[in-house]
Amino acid sequence: MDFAKIGAYIERLYQKKELTQKQYTEATELKEFGAVVDDDVARMLQVLITLTRPQKILEIGTSIGFSTVSMAKVIKQHGGTIVTIEMDAKVAEQAAKNFEREGVKEQIELKIGEARAVTAEMSEEFDLIFQDVGDKKLYGEMLEDYLRLLKPGGLLVAEDTLFPVFDFDPECGYLNSMCEPLDAFNKKIADCPQFESTLLPIGDGFTVAVKK
Repeated sequence: MDFAKIGAYIERLYQKKELTQKQYTEATELKEFGAVVDDDVARMLQVLITLTRPQKILEIGTSIGFSTVSMAKVIKQHGGTIVTIEMDAKVAEQAAKNFEREGVKEQIELKIGEARAVTAEMSEEFDLIFQDVGDKKLYGEMLEDYLRLLKPGGLLVAEDTLFPVFDFDPECGYLNSMCEPLDAFNKKIADCPQFESTLLPIGDGFTVAVKK
């Protein structure tokens, strides 16, 4: 199966979508920071939100806000809101500008800080949690936090979860360092009795888990 050919075909089908990753990053001033989800991941998030109609979403890892905006454009239609956490203040500042540019700033509460510290102060429950944070060790380390913050029937969604089977350049230490903690998370979520989950070959790996 030619996955590159499949991916190119899918992207041609959806190239006229309202907002694409390319359009978003080109309109962003902070060019040196381009860590954003792929278009197929953004679309899958939008499908999940349309299907489940969450009122409150928690995002761990804002980056420059492409995934946040993609979710906000859909959740806006039924009056939902998003809390998103970004550790880098400079990146968060750019994300805030992007939210205003895209007309979704009223749907988004942007918090700056380390994810574990910020979530430790939270007591509200969420219908959907999306994690795409740079420090992949947090995926497994924060699972108990997610169980506490998710409503029964809520979704935990994680990006990059197929990294453990990717053939990264041995000299690319940063990417290779992510594989072990992501493999540990994958095993943890697959064996967790409180979640019903699966891992889909979307983007760099897209895990969806439902809290029982």
